[in-house]
Amino acid sequence: MPVKIRLSRRGRKKQAMYDVVVADSRAPRDGKFIEKIGTYNPNTDPASISLNDEKAFDWVMKGAQPTDTVKAMLSYRGIMMKKHLQIGVLKGAITQEDADKKFEIWLAEKEAKIQGKVEKLSATKASEAKARLAAEKKVSDARAEAIAAKKKVADDTLVAEIAEAGADEAEKALEEEGNEAVAAVETPAAEEAPAAEAPAEEAPAEEAPKAEEPKAEAPEEAAPAADEEKKED
Repeated sequence: MPVKIRLSRRGRKKQAMYDVVVADSRAPRDGKFIEKIGTYNPNTDPASISLNDEKAFDWVMKGAQPTDTVKAMLSYRGIMMKKHLQIGVLKGAITQEDADKKFEIWLAEKEAKIQGKVEKLSATKASEAKARLAAEKKVSDARAEAIAAKKKVADDTLVAEIAEAGADEAEKALEEEGNEAVAAVETPAAEEAPAAEAPAEEAPAEEAPKAEEPKAEAPEEAAPAADEEKKED
């Protein structure tokens, strides 16, 4: 029975995760498997690989064929290098001690490379975050300046409107004071005109009795004349 080491998909849509399984090559991709030996998460940077190295090495040495993706993962973890050295030991090309020593050296170099890559990614992320913060600060400062300029324009407009309104009120007040002054000057002249005409209206009232006085005195003069005639008789 041909055996393969391959990935079995799980996880939600667009957030796929994989199990590293040993399964029959004739079984469906997500079907029945013989053994699970690890997990693979490509959503992180770098990708997260959790693998049981001993079981993976044992299956590889038994003849299990990894798929291309799993083979790259096994090479990344040093399983394929360890297999190569172990085959040399089995053939008698090198001793087991030499093979183990070479593998430890290779593994140390590999871990140093991985650590350097992780540090580089961290530095890149930090620099990107710093640049992003600087860009956001620049945008924020520009926005604050625009708001301040807009507020200054609004304040200047308000001051101008207040000044204009004050000038209009002052002009209106002066106009009202001028109208009151004109009214105060014109009012006495209007009141004095009837006072000057009043004597002209009273003159006929005083002359009327003078015209009637002779009529009243005529009977008085006739009465003494009659008395004198009576005395003569």
